[in-house]
Amino acid sequence: MSMMKRSASSGGTWRIGDLARATGVSTDTLRHYERKGVLHSLRAKNGYREYPEGMLERVQMIRKALAIGFTLDELRAVLNVFDRGGVPCREVRNLAANKLSQIETHLKEVIALRDELKEALKDWDKRLAKTASGERANLLKALATRNGLHSSTGLLLRKPSIRKKGQKA
Repeated sequence: MSMMKRSASSGGTWRIGDLARATGVSTDTLRHYERKGVLHSLRAKNGYREYPEGMLERVQMIRKALAIGFTLDELRAVLNVFDRGGVPCREVRNLAANKLSQIETHLKEVIALRDELKEALKDWDKRLAKTASGERANLLKALATRNGLHSSTGLLLRKPSIRKKGQKA
C-alpha cells in the first residue's frame, strides 16, 4: 500500500513518521518546520501530530526553496500570505531575484579568489625553484608583498593601481 493511500485511508492526514519517510526528512526537521511556522499540524485525540494531506507537497516545496537559497523566515512570511488567501507571487519572484543577485556577486568573488590563488601558486613555484632544499621560501610572507587581503570578505583582491597627478592611464 502506498503512502498516499495509507494517508488517505486515515482520514486524509499524515502521521509525522509517515510524512517524514515520504518526504525524506527527519521527524525533527518536520517539528522544526512547524516551530518556524512553515508547516502546520493538527493534534489527534491521543495528542499526536497529524498533518493535512497537502503537507506532503508543502514539505517538498520547502525543501526545494531552501535548496535555492530561501530561508525559513522568508518562506514563513510568504506562506502566511498564501495561507490567508493572499497572492505572494511577486514577493516570491523578488526574493528569488535577490537570491540570484547574491549568487552572482558570490560567484564574482570566488572567481577573483581563484584567479588570485592561481597567481600566488605561479609565484610560489618560482620561489620554490630558486630555494635550496631545507631553506624557507617564505611563501605565506610573499602574500603580504603581493596583494592586499580584502578585509570585509576575506578575499584576496588586486590592489588598485595608483596614478600620479598628470599621469596617463
